[in-house]
Amino acid sequence: MALTSSEINDYAQTPTMEYAGVRLEQLSPEHADDLAQVVTTGGLDEIWYTSVPSAQDMLGDIKKRLALQAAGEMAPFAIIDMSTGKAVGATTYLNIDESNHRAEIGSTYLSPEVQGTGINPAAKFMLLQRAFEELDCFSVAFCTHWHNEVSRAAIARLGAKQDGVLRNHKYDPITGTLRDTVIFSILPHEWPAVRTNLQARLARHGRI
Repeated sequence: MALTSSEINDYAQTPTMEYAGVRLEQLSPEHADDLAQVVTTGGLDEIWYTSVPSAQDMLGDIKKRLALQAAGEMAPFAIIDMSTGKAVGATTYLNIDESNHRAEIGSTYLSPEVQGTGINPAAKFMLLQRAFEELDCFSVAFCTHWHNEVSRAAIARLGAKQDGVLRNHKYDPITGTLRDTVIFSILPHEWPAVRTNLQARLARHGRI
């Protein structure tokens, strides 16, 4: 279910990108079975402070993301482990503000089986490279739940700087809790150092 370039803005397009044994490609219903297996095996949808779709809701979540892409608000990718050809996660440009050259990288989840293997740094490298070197972003944001300490640490390892915390930012009707959202960002002049850091991490994993 690919969208043509005439249907969406530049920021919402999802060109296929490959680097360090990882491929990012247009998210589609064809990825639903692989991604359902990812969240089931890892129990990712059971973590209360994340928003990972359940296996049962996976196809509906993919269709929702594609609808937001058609509206120019999101660019969803499947993360493919090129050694197996399987989708091992998903990631997204979201909260796209093309006129102000801003976007957020988020709505990301990855199979626990491939965490720590360099797949996530490779995916972040490709998304950030496109953002700064092709889309001329002025800022790329990362947002996460205050209680998601693993995510906060991972974002900081990228070299992103914490901008602040939005208190009582979102209400979750499922848990009945209010989310404090931690906001990080990377700016264009910081990208060269972030790029070098990611390449060093990938080298340690033997991916480059």
